[in-house]
Amino acid sequence: MSFPLSISLFVIAGLCEIGGGYLVWLWLREGKPFGYAAAGAMLLILYGIIPTLQTAHFGRVYAAYGGMFIILSLLWGWGADGTKPDRFDLIGAVICLIGMAVIMYVPRHTM
Repeated sequence: MSFPLSISLFVIAGLCEIGGGYLVWLWLREGKPFGYAAAGAMLLILYGIIPTLQTAHFGRVYAAYGGMFIILSLLWGWGADGTKPDRFDLIGAVICLIGMAVIMYVPRHTM
């Protein structure tokens, strides 16, 4: 699988997970109508499907996805709640992206 396609799948999965969770959050915590929860549930189902399109095995995909989730969560919090990431958030995010790249994209050679 190409690198751009793989990254795109991680981003789409992350947006589905965070968006779905956020809609459920709005329903439970802020009293939004049940339709928010239903839409959130549908996004969370999509989140469960999209990572299966990656070609790596389950453990590797979900371990690498964790790095993308962290980045997207910080960006979502900044955009949705106005909580700007500080320098330590950014340092941690870079560390997570490096970890994601090592887990998912470093070539492996079989013996």
